[in-house]
Amino acid sequence: MSARLRQAERGDFAGMHRVRRAVRENRLVSLVLTEGNYVTAIEPPGRGWVIESEGEIVAFAVADSATGNIWALFVDPDHERRGHGRRLLDAMTEWLWSRGLQQLWLTTAPGTRAESFYAAAGWRRAGLTPNGELRFERTR
Repeated sequence: MSARLRQAERGDFAGMHRVRRAVRENRLVSLVLTEGNYVTAIEPPGRGWVIESEGEIVAFAVADSATGNIWALFVDPDHERRGHGRRLLDAMTEWLWSRGLQQLWLTTAPGTRAESFYAAAGWRRAGLTPNGELRFERTR
């Protein structure tokens, strides 16, 4: 069975949160991330996407069209290196461009595989945030 990309729904939060907590890098530091955070993130002006494989969410991503921010992009470690991250990034970028944005941004921990992933996908390093995360930007 192939993996399917689709828009996230409220019923996906448990699967999304499971993936978020399973990652090996950019681990969830705050234990206060709630279902409400996901609701706010995937409803306008945001949107989320999931990748399902055999009925299970194995990757997800969330973007905000008001700010151009990529809020989340995570792949279950057991499903890495299958192109899921790139499919999600491309879907978010295409959607954000369709909303009229001219610049997108995201943050990630320095020295992670995510840093290399975004650089290889054409995102530009734009310095460190005050909390030490690396900021990436992409201009249309």
